[in-house]
Amino acid sequence: MTVTTTASGQASPPVELVTCTIDGIDVSVPKGTLIIRAAEQLGIEVPRFCDHPLLSPVAACRMCLVEIEGQPKPQPACAVAVGDKMIIKTQMTSEVADTAQRGVMEFLLINHPLDCPVCDKGGECPLQNQAMTAGHAESRFEGVKRTFPKPINVSAQILLDRERCVSCARCTRFADEIAGDPFIELLERGAKQQVGTAEDQPFDSYFSGNTVQICPVGALTSADYRFKARPFDLVSTPTTCEHCASGCGLRTDDRRNKVQRRLALEDYEVNEDWNCDKGRFAFRYLTDDRLTHPLIRDEEGDLVPASWPEAINFAAAKLAEVHGKVGVLTGGRLTREDAYAYAKFARVALGSDDIDFRARAASTEEAEFLAAHVAGTGLGLSYADIEKAPIVLLVGIEPEEESPIVFLRLRKAVLAGTAKVAAISSWASPGFAKTGGTVLAAAPGAEAEVLAALGAKAGSLSEAAASVADALREPGAVILVGERLAANLGGISAAVKLAGETGASLSWIPRRAGERGALDAGALAGVLPGGRPITDSGARAEVAAAWGIDEADLPAEPGLQAAGIIEALLTPPVVDEEPAPGTEEDDALIIAETAVESAAAADDEPGDAADAAAEDPNFEAIIEEPEPRISGLVIGGVEINDMPDPEAFRLALKEADVVISLETRLAGVDAYADVVFPVSVDTERSGSYVNWEGRIRPFGKVLRDATTLTDGRVLAMIADELDRPIATEDSNAIRREIDGLGFYSGTRPVPPAVTAPVAATPGSGQALLASWRHLLDLGILQAGEQYLAATQRPSVVRLSAATAAGIGVSDAEDVTVSSESGSITLPLVITDMPDGVVWVPGNSPGSAVNASLSVVPGTVVSIARGGQA
Repeated sequence: MTVTTTASGQASPPVELVTCTIDGIDVSVPKGTLIIRAAEQLGIEVPRFCDHPLLSPVAACRMCLVEIEGQPKPQPACAVAVGDKMIIKTQMTSEVADTAQRGVMEFLLINHPLDCPVCDKGGECPLQNQAMTAGHAESRFEGVKRTFPKPINVSAQILLDRERCVSCARCTRFADEIAGDPFIELLERGAKQQVGTAEDQPFDSYFSGNTVQICPVGALTSADYRFKARPFDLVSTPTTCEHCASGCGLRTDDRRNKVQRRLALEDYEVNEDWNCDKGRFAFRYLTDDRLTHPLIRDEEGDLVPASWPEAINFAAAKLAEVHGKVGVLTGGRLTREDAYAYAKFARVALGSDDIDFRARAASTEEAEFLAAHVAGTGLGLSYADIEKAPIVLLVGIEPEEESPIVFLRLRKAVLAGTAKVAAISSWASPGFAKTGGTVLAAAPGAEAEVLAALGAKAGSLSEAAASVADALREPGAVILVGERLAANLGGISAAVKLAGETGASLSWIPRRAGERGALDAGALAGVLPGGRPITDSGARAEVAAAWGIDEADLPAEPGLQAAGIIEALLTPPVVDEEPAPGTEEDDALIIAETAVESAAAADDEPGDAADAAAEDPNFEAIIEEPEPRISGLVIGGVEINDMPDPEAFRLALKEADVVISLETRLAGVDAYADVVFPVSVDTERSGSYVNWEGRIRPFGKVLRDATTLTDGRVLAMIADELDRPIATEDSNAIRREIDGLGFYSGTRPVPPAVTAPVAATPGSGQALLASWRHLLDLGILQAGEQYLAATQRPSVVRLSAATAAGIGVSDAEDVTVSSESGSITLPLVITDMPDGVVWVPGNSPGSAVNASLSVVPGTVVSIARGGQA
């Protein structure tokens, strides 16, 4: 028995050890360790097909048979735990074990087809490998092999060759135990046993691709990868998923400078052995419809190809005209290095702190929270922490849709009995239902009220809510807030207060992969790299020294965030104050007004009279338009329909005197841009993301011959032309600069304390809008993925039974949700949710909430039966 200590110095529960002998070697392992795991510790490889360290043992394939002294026959090493003083012999030292394994292999090959030359698993197949080490050189079988029609679609993405299956049950156990999607199962018995699905229930799981990767024989294959390449033709590179903040490790395989597939990379601290289908299959954007040349807008208003020097000079000249009045908007898809380049470019080259990475619904309250609690804090709450938390409270986040690995780890903890889950939400989503958690039902905008009640342990709490409130006060409790909470004022402040009152750990999980890294890199107004407040003179001095500039050259006051930048472009500048009566300026203004009035009376053009009045020397100073706060935009990786009000953003783009866009493909902003620069995608550069934990997730360059330029290099060339160099050409140099700066160690800004406004009350034919985006939606990084799109969840409207009855609509009938900007019509699903609330998915087929309605969750919208408005 041994006692270990944790990082805090507290003793952890004692571990009882047992000692056994494997192939003549003694080994001590924790009690309950399976024989196959104990053998691995000694470097002894026992053949197996059904065994997987993250799946429950079933001993289905019998390939791992070993001899145990005292047992009458060989036993499966994957299902028998070692006992104290147990003597075990593997195929390495036991003829009995070796003979048993060869017999099992012969049995498995009776019906297995000899189609290795065309099988996608060929060259990396455990069955091939173990047939060589534990099989016979020649088969004694002379019968007719079992055959099935092939392949069959168990989903649009996953194909099944049934005759290859060895009934190891890896796929079915994964679907049931890990993903919680038991759509796939072993059917029939004996020689007829096969993998299948219900006739009307395809295997539409967000995690179906994992079954392809763990299938040991090529029975399950991907429709997208089928027959595309052989393993020995591929070059593999460790990479990081760019789709969400989970930070999954991936292995990207390319052939002839084209990505062929992506697999989950084993990383037990983050994604274990898994990833979601979006991260695995959504990579067509890397090559399709790519921009290849810079584009500049000519005198006729058309975007035309240009050389790099011409485009750089043109962009620099445009930006020089509006120096100090340029806003920088980046999306949440940038690497940490490129986000840092934008942050440095804004402050040094543009002389501006008007920058924001949040191309979504956001708030000043959220920015204050990020500056106080998240920016520059490094690795904090981890996956391991949420697995052992007594309670995990989710607010403004639906993990399966927005951070799938968080969902898998929560489900794992719940099934293991080490954690419980609760959520403040309008309804229990399918993903949340798989965790068996408690839903504290709340209308959008009421999250702050529920959080306050949990903190105060109000007497009106339900039994379920009271249980959650008590659990939050236990050591190790966790509160996870998503980016959607920013749309409901007071929600984040209430979460901060609740964490302080209960002692629970509070962590923020954005939806996109690049947001945490962009925050640490300083791509947010008021926050310099490393989480340094821009108002702190010492922090500015540190950054100025690292950048080789004077502190005085850095902005000293927080700039505008995204909403402020857009508002500044849409709001005409005004004169600060009226001229004092009796002054020369006042007299000139009276002259101008009189001239305009006289012209109107004489049916003359007002401009003629104004021109005449302008002869007064003081008049020009009065009628000269004041300088606008923002005149230009530099935009990188922003999708227009991600903005909370896309139409307002389009109008802002039209109003801007200068728009510089850095993009990988034409995505909407180009329609308003003066210059468009093509930039690299992840496979063409090295870099890193920072996942929600604060863990840096580096990745390597996949396509070694790629010549595209990173955002940082393009910005550096523009800065050089402006004679304000920023030296962000090289990602490795940027990484060293970021590491050299480190994190801020001074006094943190004050956290937000915003009081939630009184929630709106919907009237007859109205409801409060609730919404979140499905994992698989209309996002630009999924464009062209036909197989993946076929597995999207259907777009529906959700109402409570009472709310549906109020507008005279029944289940499956159409419901129209509308605002002043537009409407969405979808079939209804009656759902257990608060009355007066309507839920629709964001940015899904037929339900582009931002583009159609231009409102955020918590807004009152109209609901009506069918196509009525």
